[in-house]
Amino acid sequence: MTLLLGALLAAGLVLAAAPWLWPAREEAPRAPRPGAVTRLLREAGFSADPRVLVVTVIGTGLVAGAAAWLSTGTAAFAAVVTVAAAAAPIVFLRSRRQRLLRLRRGLWPDVCDLLIASIRVGMPLPDAVAGLEEAAPTPLRPAFAAFSRDLHATGRFDAAAVNLKDALADPVGDRIVETLRMAREVGGTELSAVLRALSSSVRAEAALRAEVEARQSWIRGAAVLGAVAPWVILCLLLLRPEGAEAYTSPAGVALIVGGAAVSFVAFRIMLRIGRLPEPRRWFR
Repeated sequence: MTLLLGALLAAGLVLAAAPWLWPAREEAPRAPRPGAVTRLLREAGFSADPRVLVVTVIGTGLVAGAAAWLSTGTAAFAAVVTVAAAAAPIVFLRSRRQRLLRLRRGLWPDVCDLLIASIRVGMPLPDAVAGLEEAAPTPLRPAFAAFSRDLHATGRFDAAAVNLKDALADPVGDRIVETLRMAREVGGTELSAVLRALSSSVRAEAALRAEVEARQSWIRGAAVLGAVAPWVILCLLLLRPEGAEAYTSPAGVALIVGGAAVSFVAFRIMLRIGRLPEPRRWFR
C-alpha cells in the first residue's frame, strides 16, 4: 500500500512539473489564406491590391449611374445602370480567369513532357523545374522564373513549390506541383510514368472541353443578346421626353425594377445551362 501511494505521489509530481520539463512546441504560424478578392485577382493574372478593385467597382458604378441619370433623368434606370456597371469589373476578372484557364489547359501536357525529358537525362528535380523558366510555354514562364529565383535565394524546394502554386493558380498546376513535391520527399522511380499519365489525361480533357465549348458557344451568345437588347431599347426610349416621363411614374419604376430582376435571373439560368464544371483547386 505504501508503495502504491508513493508511486501515485511521484506520478502526480511528474505531471505537475510536465509543463516545465517538456514545454509544448510552438507551431510555426501559418500564412493567412488569401481572401476571395485576392484569389480572383491572382487567378486572373493581376497582382494589384484588393482595395484597387473595390475602388474600381465603386468608381465605375458611380460614373455610369451619374451618366445615366444626367442623360435620362430616370432614377430607377440610373440605379440599374449603377449596379450593372459596378458588377462589370468582377465579370471581366472572372471572364479573364476562365480564358487563362482554357489557355493553360492546353499547355500543361507540354510542361509534363519537358519535365519527363529533363528527368530522363538525369537532371535533379529542382533544376528540372527551374529550367522551365526558359523552356516552358511563354504564358507560364514568369511563374517558373519566380520559382527559380525563390529556389536560388532560399535553397528550399518545398517553399518555392508552394509559391509556384500560388503564382500559377491553376488546378492542373496544383496537381503537377504536388506530384513533384511528393517525389522530392519520398523519392521513387515512377515519376516519369505518373507525369506521362497526367499529361495524357490533361490532353484528352482539354480536347473534350474544347469540342463541347465550341458546340455550346451559342448559349452564351444568346444569353448576352437576350439580356442586353431590351435595355438598349429602353435607353433609346428614355432619351425621348415622353418616354422619360412615362418611366418615372410608379408603374414605370416597377417595370424597370421587375425587368432588371427578370433579366438577371434569365441570364444566370442561361449561363448555368451552358457552363461546364471546372476542376477545383484542392491543394491550395
